[in-house]
Amino acid sequence: MKATHPPEALPPDWFLRARLKFRHLQLFVALDEQRNLHRAAESLGMSQPAASKLLGDLETQLGVALFERHPRGLTPNWYGECLIRHARGIVSQLQHAGEELNALEAGNAGVVSVGTVMAPAVTLLTSAIERVHRDLPGLKIGVDVGVSRDLIPRLLEGELDFAITRVPAGFPAERFVFEEIGEEALCFVCREGHPLSGQSALSLEAMAAYPWALQPPGALMRQRVDGLFLQHGVAPPRQIVDTPDVLVALALVDKSDTLTVTTREAADLLCAPQRFRRLPFEEALSVQPYGLVSLRDRRLSPGAATLMSTLRELVAHQRSLQTEPQPSNASTLSLRP
Repeated sequence: MKATHPPEALPPDWFLRARLKFRHLQLFVALDEQRNLHRAAESLGMSQPAASKLLGDLETQLGVALFERHPRGLTPNWYGECLIRHARGIVSQLQHAGEELNALEAGNAGVVSVGTVMAPAVTLLTSAIERVHRDLPGLKIGVDVGVSRDLIPRLLEGELDFAITRVPAGFPAERFVFEEIGEEALCFVCREGHPLSGQSALSLEAMAAYPWALQPPGALMRQRVDGLFLQHGVAPPRQIVDTPDVLVALALVDKSDTLTVTTREAADLLCAPQRFRRLPFEEALSVQPYGLVSLRDRRLSPGAATLMSTLRELVAHQRSLQTEPQPSNASTLSLRP
């Protein structure tokens, strides 16, 4: 079937007129994963003719093809990609609802899934979880730590209730509620006994002579470090191991003269003073502020709302304590993604 534009805009109740079923949603997800009608039907316990008819009937109702057919399988076109994205979100939210219903039936207080970038995972979120569990010990909380560009799609697809992150460029800002918390302060880390560890102040030129372990190119923290070398006109390190995992980076630092950069919160938590040392780089270094991010059109569960409210209280308390001025010779630098 050739993809054509529908003759007119779809009405708000198009899914009722097209007799959209949950089986359609499952089929979209399976076709996206399998890219083959026979394998997708098999994964759902359907016959291939039944799956083909289900898909064909919907395409006829919509007036557009959703997939490009070719000898080896199916590939979603733009219409198909749109429906697959929303189908994943609906299926994920229904699975989430089942988990929450099971938790309530078992006498718990529900289920919350939170995504976060590294810094708040170490301090802010763990403090909020500890406080919430005092009043709701049965609340089941899942925490995933990642980068903003991975967390936001999962929030849109319904896998996360909310996130503590940034909204990268390219995502529809109007869909989110963003409540700023603060920046991630960064620091350079070496092993105890490193040739640079005994110096009172360091230059980029001196650090560039050593191997580094950094987040992959394109990651916000990596952009900030690359930008720092560029800003100061210093050639970047010639030997860099790309890794998104701070533990892998610290393992390399521990076994060699490798340097790395991480958030100060992670360094304070993970860097044992007998094994690692924060390098005394005078210029303050940070990345774009993160914040509480939720979807404007999605209502939070009671458990998620309680956790978010506790996070807001902790943020407000932290801000009330941050009364010390920064040193006059320190300048905070940020790089937008």
